[in-house]
Amino acid sequence: MIIKRFTYICILALLIITSCKTKKALGNSTVRGMSVNKIIKNHYANDFDKETITARLRVKYRGKNSVPSVTASLRLKKDNTIWVSLSKLGFPIGKALITTNKVSYYEKINKTYFEGDFTLLSNWLGTDLDFEKVQNLLLGQAILNLKDERYQATQKENAFDLMPKKANELFDILFSISGSHFKINKQKIEQEGKTLTIGYGDYEKIEGEMFPKKVLITALDGKYTTTVDVDYRSVQFNKSVSFPFKIPNGYKEIVLK
Repeated sequence: MIIKRFTYICILALLIITSCKTKKALGNSTVRGMSVNKIIKNHYANDFDKETITARLRVKYRGKNSVPSVTASLRLKKDNTIWVSLSKLGFPIGKALITTNKVSYYEKINKTYFEGDFTLLSNWLGTDLDFEKVQNLLLGQAILNLKDERYQATQKENAFDLMPKKANELFDILFSISGSHFKINKQKIEQEGKTLTIGYGDYEKIEGEMFPKKVLITALDGKYTTTVDVDYRSVQFNKSVSFPFKIPNGYKEIVLK
């Protein structure tokens, strides 16, 4: 079970992320003089605008069986590829390659590998995932398209909480958007007894981009609570990147459930 959970965290890391004060309801027209449509427009106007990312990460998993923190190298080509190499105490322990339609991963400890789509990981987290949603998760953007729903807004300090005007029978949604830079502070999706919450620590401005320092992912399935902490240690943009990946011979294929 520890190895299976460790595999989850590795894939999620590659894919790889509030106070109790009373809120003031503001309806669907204005928030501090700003319309809900303007808030959403500003969010997308502040979308990540670089071609590539190279970063160093620290990743920690806590769940039914916790796993010691690991370090990771991340390379991302926007809208195309996510690559992660994991290590512990300087020794490589796994690698993953995420493309627009495929997830590939291998780990050296037990010499196992996985290849497939996003279906099983989506089932585990309780919401449908694809490449764009995983990329948005890492960058502080809404994982759902905010233009697909009509929202009402509430004001909370310097943040705008958006919820659909019409309740959805299948899932509940909350997006908390910063009033300063319009990136996501928190996003939450509840579906069929499962809850996925993604919170972001402070953002910092790097080469003109507002980028999260930390991503905290919490998945609750009614029985277990799983958390994944992703800390960005160093980040660079628009560097030349490559994605070396080859599953070693003799590794055993695994199926995640």
